[in-house]
Amino acid sequence: MDTQSLLMLCDGLQLTFPAHLLVSAGMDHTVCIWNVWSGGQKLARVFDCHQAAVKDVTWSQEGLSLLSCGYDCTSSLVDVEKGTVTRVFKEDQIVEVVKFCPTNYNLFLSGGSKGLLKLWDVRTGTVVNEYVRRLGPILDVEFTVDGKHLITSSDVSKSNVSENSIIVWDVSRQVPLSNQVYTEAYTCPCIRCHPFEPYFIAQSNANYIAIFSTRAPFKLDKYKRYESHGVSGFPIKCNFSLDGTMVASGSSDGCIYFYDSKTSKLFKKIKAYEQTCTDVVFHPVLPNVVASCSWSGDVSVFHVGFGNKFE
Repeated sequence: MDTQSLLMLCDGLQLTFPAHLLVSAGMDHTVCIWNVWSGGQKLARVFDCHQAAVKDVTWSQEGLSLLSCGYDCTSSLVDVEKGTVTRVFKEDQIVEVVKFCPTNYNLFLSGGSKGLLKLWDVRTGTVVNEYVRRLGPILDVEFTVDGKHLITSSDVSKSNVSENSIIVWDVSRQVPLSNQVYTEAYTCPCIRCHPFEPYFIAQSNANYIAIFSTRAPFKLDKYKRYESHGVSGFPIKCNFSLDGTMVASGSSDGCIYFYDSKTSKLFKKIKAYEQTCTDVVFHPVLPNVVASCSWSGDVSVFHVGFGNKFE
């Protein structure tokens, strides 16, 4: 499906139950919901809940609401069924990323261009906690599966990029547990935790995906990483399959790369776009189906086994 409404960048794709809806966020200020398996009109609904480009979007746990954020310095909670904005969360920074807490979906974390991290309560619209450190723009945030720890990735900090590019935080105490997780002088535009194993991955601008333990002292795996794709400075995302057996990544060459998560070996490569593939996510039920998007604003759905694209 070619999304003409997405002008430049389609970012933050998510698939959720009832397993036929896909949401995308774009630089044209809109959040779009797509009916993936529809034989006719695939664009199901468009939300104009932002006054500037939308940076990230995610589904609530029950799939009835969307949380989005963007350059207008706000995060918006939208009731999908009613098509109304439930609440707007205003900040004094561009909001780069939002993430629901996995153990309490009334809470979500936002990270922004000034390096500020805030934990919000959707019921009251107030900030519950703030995670303070002298950071550059927040690139990504990720909760560990148990919700006790928070992993953040930021751009060049005001001090030393190798000290603060990835930080692991204690969620309840609001303190960093380690700020020297990744000592390479590269930023990481994406952080993802394995669905049940004690490790997380970080997409590095050094053109590989690094692997870290989620247990203190959060060591880097020096003997294994996922490397065949290219990042080249683009905000390229990666994701685990729901069973954790595969890692999928976009790439600057327009391909989708699939790795065996255990061995880190390249499993499959699919040519998806002429321009950079910026994001790829797995279907929540069908393990061989993925959705992806490109820098030019195209959104596609693929069957991994055969590499066939559903238009």
